[in-house]
Amino acid sequence: MKITFLGTGTSQGVPVIACNCRVCTSPDQRDTRLRSSILVESEIGNIVVDTTPDFRYQMLRAQVKHLEAVLITHSHKDHIAGMDDIRAFNYFQQKPIDIYATDFSQNAIMREFAYAFADFKYPGIPELNLQTITDEAFSVKGFPIIPIQVMHHKMPVLGFRFGDFTYITDANFVADEEKEKIIGSKVLVLNALRKEKHISHFTLDEAIALAQELQVPQVYFTHISHQLGLHEEINAELPAGMALAYDGLELE
Repeated sequence: MKITFLGTGTSQGVPVIACNCRVCTSPDQRDTRLRSSILVESEIGNIVVDTTPDFRYQMLRAQVKHLEAVLITHSHKDHIAGMDDIRAFNYFQQKPIDIYATDFSQNAIMREFAYAFADFKYPGIPELNLQTITDEAFSVKGFPIIPIQVMHHKMPVLGFRFGDFTYITDANFVADEEKEKIIGSKVLVLNALRKEKHISHFTLDEAIALAQELQVPQVYFTHISHQLGLHEEINAELPAGMALAYDGLELE
């Protein structure tokens, strides 16, 4: 299995429009962050977690030519806004693409992309085959996936465990029973928005504390704001076995 970080930024991305801070003007490419998403490559094909507003460019940059399925963590715009560009895969693969999402996220997708579900379907619209998931384990073509329910303030969000790899974004609380699903992972990805307290995201210190509690040997932080600081400086401050993820990072 191979994991590629397609984006590691928060909802505005980095650089932020009109911002001249030292992160947004950094020449270090690791400080340029598209909206958060990953590509999971396995024996059954490619799975993408979340279709961000940058989905089209993310697919081009990672040279993704075939897509088996999309998993949706939750329905905020920075995680579903690129759904329309699924239609390129529809065209070349000549079939709908399976979209795995909760009922709540499906309702948002059907509302935001109503034309894809209308009785009269205009030629060229995205063909989306919605598959309902909960917090129970499921599989994509026999590839097992364990959903992990976390809270994004008052909004339930799904993380996903693929084998020994666990991916969690947009969270500020994980219940004890959901932590049990993470224990034993070899790699954990957690959101770490910034150092200052936030209503719906882990701070860097909170994410570090959770990672230490779960005792996962290798941890990467994602969904990063320009407010966190320069990649090189923050990365140097982290405990052993922890690092900031960056766009294009690949894990085998």
